[in-house]
Amino acid sequence: MSETTQTLFRACHLCEAICGLEIKTQGSEIVSIKGDNADPFSGGHLCPKAMALKDLQEDPDRLRKPVKRVGDNWQEITWQEALDEVARSLTDVQRQYGNDSVAVFAGNPNVHNYGNLTHGRLLRKALQTKSNYSATSLDQLPHHLIAYHLYGHQFLLPIPDIDHTDYMVIIGANPLVSNGSLMTAPNITRKLQQIQKRNGKFVVIDPRRTETAKAADEHHFIKPGSDVYLLLAIANYVFKSNKVNTAHLGDLLVGLGEVELAVADFSAELAASKTGVSAEIIEDIAENLINTKRAVLYGRMGISVQQYGTLCQWLINIINLVTGHTDVEGGAMFTSPAVAYVKKGAPGAGHFGKFRSRVSGLPEFGGELPSVALAEEMMTEGEGQIKAMVTIAGNPVLSSANGKQIDEAMENLDYVVAIDFYINETTRHANIILPPSSPLEHEHYDFAFLRLAVRDTTRINPAIFDKDNDALHDWQIYNKLSEKIAELKNNDFSPLPDPKHIVDWELKNGLYGQNHELNLSWEMLEANPHGIDLGPLKTSLKDRIATLSGNIELIIPECMQDLESLDKTIDTQDGKLLLIGRRHIRSNNSWMHNYQRLVKGKPHWQLFMHPDDLAARGIENGAEVTIKSRVGEVSTVVKATDEMMPGVISLPHGWGHQKAGVKAQVASQTQGVSCNDLTDETFYDAISGNAALNGVPVEVFNKAG
Repeated sequence: MSETTQTLFRACHLCEAICGLEIKTQGSEIVSIKGDNADPFSGGHLCPKAMALKDLQEDPDRLRKPVKRVGDNWQEITWQEALDEVARSLTDVQRQYGNDSVAVFAGNPNVHNYGNLTHGRLLRKALQTKSNYSATSLDQLPHHLIAYHLYGHQFLLPIPDIDHTDYMVIIGANPLVSNGSLMTAPNITRKLQQIQKRNGKFVVIDPRRTETAKAADEHHFIKPGSDVYLLLAIANYVFKSNKVNTAHLGDLLVGLGEVELAVADFSAELAASKTGVSAEIIEDIAENLINTKRAVLYGRMGISVQQYGTLCQWLINIINLVTGHTDVEGGAMFTSPAVAYVKKGAPGAGHFGKFRSRVSGLPEFGGELPSVALAEEMMTEGEGQIKAMVTIAGNPVLSSANGKQIDEAMENLDYVVAIDFYINETTRHANIILPPSSPLEHEHYDFAFLRLAVRDTTRINPAIFDKDNDALHDWQIYNKLSEKIAELKNNDFSPLPDPKHIVDWELKNGLYGQNHELNLSWEMLEANPHGIDLGPLKTSLKDRIATLSGNIELIIPECMQDLESLDKTIDTQDGKLLLIGRRHIRSNNSWMHNYQRLVKGKPHWQLFMHPDDLAARGIENGAEVTIKSRVGEVSTVVKATDEMMPGVISLPHGWGHQKAGVKAQVASQTQGVSCNDLTDETFYDAISGNAALNGVPVEVFNKAG
């Protein structure tokens, strides 16, 4: 008897775009994956990553049961054995060295899995540790910090209203490849084309002529790490032109005069000398932002993950505010999601600087310390030294600054546990690995990305397959492990219900719930498998501002201090090249490299370098070169391309899978090196502690030389 073919609809969880999918299965096999044409948000769009969901589900390297390291080998053990040993070992370390001796590191995939978002806090609460770290401080921390200061909540994040803007300036972002980042926007190629079709334009400022830059009306090269000068010059121009437009938010803005004084010394001419972007171009961009009714300024990884990341994000918000482009159609708007709607009094607003890291004194944000401090906290002896670690879907050895140092530090930990379904460069150090069910074996709701979306929508994602009887979902792991730890510590513990029930409650009590005509619930969304359109972004900030004063307090003391430290003299070159990252549409996280569908074809891991920089060093295109920074060196193959700004090189994140003990058959056979063996843990944003993974000074030379 043949197995029944089933068709289910679900959003892809492999990047921020959350494109709707039509997935056909036959028994335990995926037969086909297509775009869901009826999805009101993505409209049938999908990228190559979605096809890898089949590889992920069927991957023979994916762990299905808990494993324990015995010498150089791994043996499967029962869940009871695993959870008992992990709870006992972690509490033993804490009894000997204190609660903060156990660190928790959470990776990027956590936000793609609602069980982690609803239940992950249980483990931190049970451990009672302040040694919490995550990929946030390797990515978007400056965005959250500025949202917290200006608008009162770390998730009250302004999102470009790309569907209605007529002039968009994109700095340090490549949305055609990222599918939008902190800007959930499926089929963004079409959205950018629509700007041009309505006689608008979009401009890209980036040290590389990226895929997005090639499609733009204008592209301008900029020296990595110098973006702050360009933004200061734009702000200065707006004030000096006496064209400040605060629109409907004028009565909320506090500190406008102080901002004008703070940016007064930063001219377009100074910015040109620092950035390589001419004063004329800078002033033209400023004029367009001033004079275009529907315009928006947007910046992402290239300006967030650098030395002045927080200052850059502050200035982007300032510019959008003083040109009348915040909380208005076509500008930077605030989402109104069905779940986790942010307004004054909403939980999780954040806090900053309540405590600091033990060694370097870096500030916490929202209870997390910057990841650049992780290795030194493991390696520096004394009270509070990290002696054990829990990693949750994270691979800091490949993703954190100076990953080699983290790798070495982890070798000396007393105990490591990983909640992960791969033995990767980080989890190979674990004593026990607890693998959750696969993403397709549980339901999901996109808390994070629906509140970052360029249009308000809602949908649930059903499980495609049943999990094995002896498998656990991640939320079940958190409930069980946290309960055991709390019991050993003689602390009270209350498990949380299935995340489905949490989402159902949020839907019913949210913006479109019982007091709205839609009356949303989990059951209703099950009856609408393609999702429900909630409409375009809406002007709403005045009713939602979450600061204590109810105002937008523009002056942030830490930003003022950073401004005062900026060099106002003309730059001189030191001969070093500046390293930046690079993203490929098939490569989002390091674990994606174990899927043949994503790594096949032309190599994605090469070093990109301008032909003039190669010639100046006597290096041939295609040669093997050594790249050296303060913290280390790697060797890889170089590709000559004039899409790089002279003086800048690009190496993508997430490669370098050849370490002993890694169990990833496909990834281990790929070439490429880890760019984070070059990034520097002492090179970070002074305000937030966010890693500066872009603009790292390096040298490049022939490997033989």
